[in-house]
Amino acid sequence: MTEKDKESIEEQDLNTSEDAQEEGEKETVVAPKNELEDISNQLTEQKEKYLRLFADFDNYKKRTAKERLDLLNTAGRDIILSVIPVIDDFERAIAVAEKATEVDSVKEGMELIKNKMFNVLQQRGINVMESVGEPFDAERHEAITEIPAPSEEMKGKVIDEVEKGYTMNNKIIRYAKVVVGK
Repeated sequence: MTEKDKESIEEQDLNTSEDAQEEGEKETVVAPKNELEDISNQLTEQKEKYLRLFADFDNYKKRTAKERLDLLNTAGRDIILSVIPVIDDFERAIAVAEKATEVDSVKEGMELIKNKMFNVLQQRGINVMESVGEPFDAERHEAITEIPAPSEEMKGKVIDEVEKGYTMNNKIIRYAKVVVGK
């Protein structure tokens, strides 16, 4: 190859690279417009998705708040419905007690009603705490007073129960009021 051939090849290469640069400039000028439009479209789509998601979440919050309110309004309904028959039994027992001459039969009827009431409560997860003879526990008992213990082994233990304690699903709902031996 001669020097003229080399120069003509270099000129062709320069011309080709200049053409390529001009085309690249044209593309870069055109490309940003397309990219801006694409980005703008993507942003618009994301905004719409965000607004839909926000609206869905807001509806979810409103729906759950309404459901919670409905649940609170009807929460005691089941217990009340199960206690009403016991109240009916008490009314019948009072009517019979007014005419009854035998005290033992009235006592027996009251005991049956009490047992029915405790069964209803147990079905709902409410249980009576046993306290008499147990060691005093400040987390389960409320000490009303202390008296001298009748025996050495009853010191620090519950001697008498003024009010029974109750648990609901193993959680204390009323502490037992007790008398403790010292």
